[in-house]
Amino acid sequence: MAQPEFFDALETRPPEQREREQMGALAGQVAHAQRHSAAFAEILQGIDAASVNSRAALARLPVTRKTELLERQTALRATDVFGGFSTLVRGPAMTRVFSSPGPIYEPEGHVRDYWRAGRCLFAAGFRAGDLVHNAFSYHMTPGAFILESGAHAVGCTVFPAGTGQTEQQLQAIAELKPEAYTGTPSFLRILVEKAQESGTNISSLRKAVVGGEALPPSLRDWFAERGVAVYQSYATADLGLVAYETTAREGLVLDEGVIVEIVRPGTREPVPDGEVGELVVTTLNPAYPLIRFGTGDLSAILPGPCPTGRTAPRIKGWMGRADQTTKVRGMFVHPSQVAAIAQRFPQVGKARLVVSGEMANDRMCLRVETHDTDASLSQQIEGAVRDVTKLRADVELVQPGSLPNDGKVIEDARSYQ
Repeated sequence: MAQPEFFDALETRPPEQREREQMGALAGQVAHAQRHSAAFAEILQGIDAASVNSRAALARLPVTRKTELLERQTALRATDVFGGFSTLVRGPAMTRVFSSPGPIYEPEGHVRDYWRAGRCLFAAGFRAGDLVHNAFSYHMTPGAFILESGAHAVGCTVFPAGTGQTEQQLQAIAELKPEAYTGTPSFLRILVEKAQESGTNISSLRKAVVGGEALPPSLRDWFAERGVAVYQSYATADLGLVAYETTAREGLVLDEGVIVEIVRPGTREPVPDGEVGELVVTTLNPAYPLIRFGTGDLSAILPGPCPTGRTAPRIKGWMGRADQTTKVRGMFVHPSQVAAIAQRFPQVGKARLVVSGEMANDRMCLRVETHDTDASLSQQIEGAVRDVTKLRADVELVQPGSLPNDGKVIEDARSYQ
């Protein structure tokens, strides 16, 4: 039997060594954030960085959630678009700036595999010389660049396909014969189905790393039946790679560049291993040193190591959202965006965004309370939704008092079975 291959020696460190080395790096990262990040100089004011060298000490620090990052960025737009979180300045050290829905701006540092995605691709079988068909969006958001930089770290060549133009993408796959795909699972399914309908040969695609959406077992099996081994990645624009799936198909292994806690939603308190809670991540990236960053995603720690020999802890995977911010077709939608849409129309009262369908087939419907039943209002609101969220949604006009009085502005009614 062939010996398992690993991206680097960090993946097979004894757990005790990993914990010792990560906790040793933690104090230095906290001190670095206090000195070079204006936001964390304030958030961690009065904290003795040298004492933050254990998980117990880390758990006493405040959790900074995405909503606070957005609020700080918004407040400092005129002077610092990163809200005081980035330690980089524009120039050779900062290769790109990205914009995620909110908008939230993220820097990219001039470092090989800045987002650390190479580890994920290697675990999925990507190897030097492979051609990767990268169908993540190259427009403003960092998703495509996260996977592209990882592919380059492995030694792959990348075709920057981006999104849309299905027929042209199928032609490129048929002619270039890429071995691998990166992108959302829903778009990969569209490509496979369209290829079957048109008789286009895309059989060169044998492996894929997907993200931005959940990958239900039924969809993963659907791909496998058609000859494509699909693996999940869990990465964010703020943190880079957090966790990745291996050939064992037993949860997602945590990346070596992050320290992960599972906390009770809405608090800073870690829960026992196995209990579902919010994923809170501390990154060891000096360019964007996020300390106890609350992702808003739910997950749980799995017992034992990965059967592949990787010794880092594993999480069960994405299990929903701990707050009302939700991800639709790979893009985050925030409650503040729903409010911004409603505020554009004085005749609109309450608004509630309902996300429905099964994963890989998301649908959005914005229900708004109004006395105005003019069809043109629906069309105007649909345009505002596209403008604010960069996504399409149906609009339903309902009578005032029709929406539930439960404080929800985003309802995730999707099936995750």
